[in-house]
Amino acid sequence: MKKLIILFLPFLLLTACVDSLDDYNVDTKRPSTAPPVTLFSNALKGLADTLTSPNVNVNNYRLYVQQWTTTTYLDEPRYNVTARIIPESFWRGLYKGVISDLNESRRIINEDQFLSQQTKDVQLAQIEVVEVLTWAALVNTFGDIPYSESMNPENPLPKYDDAKTIYDAILARLDAALPKLESGGTPFGGGDLLYKGNIPQWVKFGNSVKLKLAMIIADSDPAKAKKMVAEAAPKVFTSNSDKAAFPYVASPPNNNQISQNLNELFTSRQDFIPAATIVNPMNELNDPRREFFFTKLDGKYVGGQYGFLNTFSNFSHVSEKIIDPAFEALFLDYSEVEFLLAEAVERQFITGSAAEHYNKGVTASITYWGGTAEQAAAYLAQPKVAYATAGATWKEKIGFQKWLALYNRGWESWVEWRRLDAPKLSPPSGGNVPAGLAIPVRMIYPIIEQTLNGANRSAAAEAIGGDLATTKLWWDKF
Repeated sequence: MKKLIILFLPFLLLTACVDSLDDYNVDTKRPSTAPPVTLFSNALKGLADTLTSPNVNVNNYRLYVQQWTTTTYLDEPRYNVTARIIPESFWRGLYKGVISDLNESRRIINEDQFLSQQTKDVQLAQIEVVEVLTWAALVNTFGDIPYSESMNPENPLPKYDDAKTIYDAILARLDAALPKLESGGTPFGGGDLLYKGNIPQWVKFGNSVKLKLAMIIADSDPAKAKKMVAEAAPKVFTSNSDKAAFPYVASPPNNNQISQNLNELFTSRQDFIPAATIVNPMNELNDPRREFFFTKLDGKYVGGQYGFLNTFSNFSHVSEKIIDPAFEALFLDYSEVEFLLAEAVERQFITGSAAEHYNKGVTASITYWGGTAEQAAAYLAQPKVAYATAGATWKEKIGFQKWLALYNRGWESWVEWRRLDAPKLSPPSGGNVPAGLAIPVRMIYPIIEQTLNGANRSAAAEAIGGDLATTKLWWDKF
């Protein structure tokens, strides 16, 4: 009996400090909870992955704006949006992969009794800037979407809110968040993969986001846009070093998603090549960015025919710089800000010189990619580039150069192409191309929404004028 007691005693001692034997059934390598900064970091990666990926099941916007084309599969450059799960992947990537993490990070911060209010304010403001950018991506892709009733596990059938109403709401949220960045509390530090807790940089980023989102409604609500632009303009990016860039690393799963789909280290597929639509005008202008955008074929830059079959070996390829696994992903950069300021001057939202901002935008793009200020000056001296002679309208001038500067940022380029209607792009035609193709100006709702949330999805489709890729969003006036 003594032996039994002795054998059983260690077990009693071991279990005396736990509430139940379930406490032993915990995988310490897979924690059930995560700190808010980890969720914030993961949300940044989710946003970067979704906006950067060239995977045909997620993000085809480089194809829609004809910066790239395909070699073998023609559904994407011919705008078949139902052959794959493109809408669902983009939708899920932002709702589940970004907003869900940000909401959970916010909840944990709000419930933490040991954080000062100042620290809560600054960390919640960082979350808000990223979440506003994410909501804007959803609204500017689909139109009406679930917002006020979304992210609630007790409501599996959320209604779709009016897109303009959502947009006004997120702009108000951004305005409320910006002052709190300077609350004096402790920001996210190491887990802040954009600025490592540098609050002056976050202030510039937040105001640059405000400028960007305000300009999107410049045609539909010019009074509101003008007010917001004037407030943001003095506080935006002022150099390439201000960029909001996600720092990928060389090894999976944290490598750039472009490398995952194009680099021979990770794939043997040869699906994408630069399109002649962008290569030819860059050749004509002797654009110094070509060596950073494309590889050469027999000493020349050669683009493929957009929307048709192309033999991979017969054309230039996407550059080694871009398919580098550690190449960063941009959320927003200085050249984009300068083009927005040039446009704001033209719209008389702010005072200044549109030409000066345009020149700074072109120069910032060239030097960001690896060119020199001298190359930028020579490029700008050409009549077809110089602001005074580059085009008949400011939209043509700014729109074309912005299209070049947003190379490798297909989704943003698609937004700006819809907004500025420049450059002039045409769908593929002739040969075996189906008649009546139109470049998408909106992404259709995920097909799965018809099954899971059919009534609300149908109501939203009717409200926006039809769940079609040709239905213009409320701000796309021309």
